[in-house]
Amino acid sequence: MMASTAHALELLGITCTFATPGGGPSYTAVADTTLRVAAGEFVSVVGPTGCGKSTLLNVGAGLLAPSAGEVRVFGEPLRGLNRRAGYMFQAEALLPWRSALDNVLLGLQYRGVPETEARAQAEDWLARVGLAGFGDRYPHQLSGGMRKRTALAQTLALDPDIILMDEPFSALDVQTRQLMENEVLELWSAKKKAVLFITHDLDEAIAMSDRVVVLSAGPATRPIGEFGIDLPRPRNVAEVRNTPRFVELHRQIWDVLREEVLKGYQQQLRKAA
Repeated sequence: MMASTAHALELLGITCTFATPGGGPSYTAVADTTLRVAAGEFVSVVGPTGCGKSTLLNVGAGLLAPSAGEVRVFGEPLRGLNRRAGYMFQAEALLPWRSALDNVLLGLQYRGVPETEARAQAEDWLARVGLAGFGDRYPHQLSGGMRKRTALAQTLALDPDIILMDEPFSALDVQTRQLMENEVLELWSAKKKAVLFITHDLDEAIAMSDRVVVLSAGPATRPIGEFGIDLPRPRNVAEVRNTPRFVELHRQIWDVLREEVLKGYQQQLRKAA
């Protein structure tokens, strides 16, 4: 299968099958899925809860080896961790015993950046995400939004060519979430890195992305729809939701997604029974 160096990240024919405890039948989370993200492109993936969105992200990060298929990074096969990618997790990933500044410093220190230079870069990134003067605070002294800003600075300070984001703002209140979404778009527009963004929120996906990929309900999830988002940039995520084109795109994508969400909901009910 030919790969184009115009693509920052390619997941090609990916299948992920897991053994079940006790020797039961294996579980296929993702089946024969191909997903490409061009350099400078912002792609969101939406799908029902538990359908395998995060599994695909972990494969792209090199944290999980697929059972079948191949990952390519700027045209080269991925072996081990994807060192050209930065990963922003859904869960808190800050070290509680390190200050905000020291958390942002961590990756730079591991890379061997000289201490003075690393500290200057970390302080600069905290300022870019609106946390100048908060570098000495520990995670428990920061609000949820401030912790997310710190995690964002931690990810971007390493200047990755690919940014992987796994529902990073799902735990935030609506107002803080929209502020963070706008901050991400502003930072992204400055350098136009490739972004693969996982979310269960269709509004968020449309407001932020160049393209939205819809996954089917699991097991054996696969892409069932792909939509180009032709809303003009720069965008304000709150204001763009009120435009006629946004409403039209939402209707088109929801027509594909609705049945899969219902399937996923029924599966959750059966598991709980």
